[in-house]
Amino acid sequence: MDLSTFDPDQLRPDNGLLAKRLLPWTTLNAPFEGAWCVVRPGTASTRHAHHEYEIFIAVSGEAVLESEGERAAFAAGDVAYFPPGTDHRVVNDGAADFEMYGIWWDAGMTGAFTARHEQNHERDAQEER
Repeated sequence: MDLSTFDPDQLRPDNGLLAKRLLPWTTLNAPFEGAWCVVRPGTASTRHAHHEYEIFIAVSGEAVLESEGERAAFAAGDVAYFPPGTDHRVVNDGAADFEMYGIWWDAGMTGAFTARHEQNHERDAQEER
């Protein structure tokens, strides 16, 4: 087992919120990237859209998601999905931090994952011989 522990001092500004990215993490070969995100009270992430698919998993607190002209409450346990090209942002009008995990992926990440997986599999097979 490998464990990446969370240290709040590692949070850095990213798209208008505070985040700790999952990668780089040398032990993890994954077809996605992710980040622990904190939206402070009275703030919002930067509205943006990108070519990746993305999901947000609400962990604690309450916020509002804005996307393509719609607004929706977003609270712990909720999961939101954004297809490529969909604008989105998270608004925290509350009095407490809102915390979530964002995960994004695209075909390039999947291809790179497959290549690394095949290399690792080949290396392991050679070591067994």
